[in-house]
Amino acid sequence: MTEQPIIIYEDDVLLVCNKPAGLMVEPDRNNFPNLLQWVKQYLKEKTLEKTPYVQHLHRLDRPVSGVVLFTKKKEYLRNLSEQFAQRSVSKYYIALTLDSPKIKSGMLEHWHRKEKKKAVLVPEGTEYAEKVKLEYEIKPHGTYYLWDIKLHTGKYHQIRAQLASIGCPIIGDETYGSTLNYKPNAIALHAAKLIIQHPVSKQQMVFETKQDDFLKLGL
Repeated sequence: MTEQPIIIYEDDVLLVCNKPAGLMVEPDRNNFPNLLQWVKQYLKEKTLEKTPYVQHLHRLDRPVSGVVLFTKKKEYLRNLSEQFAQRSVSKYYIALTLDSPKIKSGMLEHWHRKEKKKAVLVPEGTEYAEKVKLEYEIKPHGTYYLWDIKLHTGKYHQIRAQLASIGCPIIGDETYGSTLNYKPNAIALHAAKLIIQHPVSKQQMVFETKQDDFLKLGL
């Protein structure tokens, strides 16, 4: 893997990374390199502690790039976790697709269920299905379409499945029907911005990534 994570914010409590596509957030049974491992090593070298505490608050799919939030203080884990659970965190993504629906802005609402390693959109009332929502705005980007997405719910492969369901699979996302390549081990989906309340200062914190590399496709 050539790209490395980039730390975009750090204080005594929080650490925020821009995760490259192709890197998992947490370890799996295959013991591949992962972002948590990288952050722990960074903190070991910085603090000279043997086992510095750090924990991620959410995950991104392996082929997705963008903002990932960690806490370095266990006593604030509950506060931050509850912000995600109560959906008081704001999550914004950008995506590129080959096609576009006729309606260029609006809300997508579906019933979602995880089946094995894929998200399936099912009729309302289906067992174990949960309602998912995202807000979107689309504009042309070269020969492609750029989506600005605000995620209202955060379920497994949600954005990927919802866009594919209306005939707009994300570029590079073979799992959900894309026939175009993007970059190695990557799809054209990026977690661009995250807004939380700082657990100590109670200030609103906005974490954003530079999008230049992502947007080069299609220009």
